[in-house]
Amino acid sequence: MTENKTNFQADEKNNRTKQKRLAFLDLLLSAVKRKTGVDERGIKEEVDTFVFEGHDTTSATLLFVILLLAEHQDIQNRVRAEIEKVLAENNGEVNFNDLQRLTYLECCIKESLRLYPTVPTISRKTKEDLVLSKNLHCIVPKETILNVQIFDTHRDANFWPRPNVFDPDRFLPENSVTRHPFSFIPFSAGSRNCIGQKFAMLELKTFLAGLLYNFYLEPQETTADLRLIPDLVIRPAHPVYVKFVPINR
Repeated sequence: MTENKTNFQADEKNNRTKQKRLAFLDLLLSAVKRKTGVDERGIKEEVDTFVFEGHDTTSATLLFVILLLAEHQDIQNRVRAEIEKVLAENNGEVNFNDLQRLTYLECCIKESLRLYPTVPTISRKTKEDLVLSKNLHCIVPKETILNVQIFDTHRDANFWPRPNVFDPDRFLPENSVTRHPFSFIPFSAGSRNCIGQKFAMLELKTFLAGLLYNFYLEPQETTADLRLIPDLVIRPAHPVYVKFVPINR
């Protein structure tokens, strides 16, 4: 970070009149210089957050999507058919426009995030007294910290019929329109939601499109064998194996 700060100061001095595309860290360093209330400790915490949010969460999501697709061959074949159709128009290469058309792949990613939300719980603080029930006089006082259990919300049978079944069709438009907007919150919700969720989805679709285009996935174990660790990021308590079989094209 110190090296980047020195480079930033040198670049700023040499390019005062030039238009420059700044990295996020450059913007934070600039905020320190302008005395906006951000200090170097705050920068370090922000960088740690972005490394955690941008790496651990995405890799954990990939693990669960791959495991689920390997276990459900019919769904894997359906996803691959979509990928082959889209990528065939571009000689097997993935571009930004192609990613937008991989709608069933996105359904599979969302269904994996429903069953195995990367961050299983989040915290919020009430800004005012929250009345849960007038008849029972149940009130949550202002400034109370609440823990939202995303894992349990995503398996609530009131919102999700057969909640423990992997069914990407849940996220087809016609099946999602009447669902409560806060019944699916893998990236949190509201003004404090994950700012990288769209980028994360692009990363996931890019990787999975390339993987499924080039390999068949064969299960070496099933999700029934999983033992999970409820940490900051949900993860298996043991190594998970999937066999990749090359597709000859």
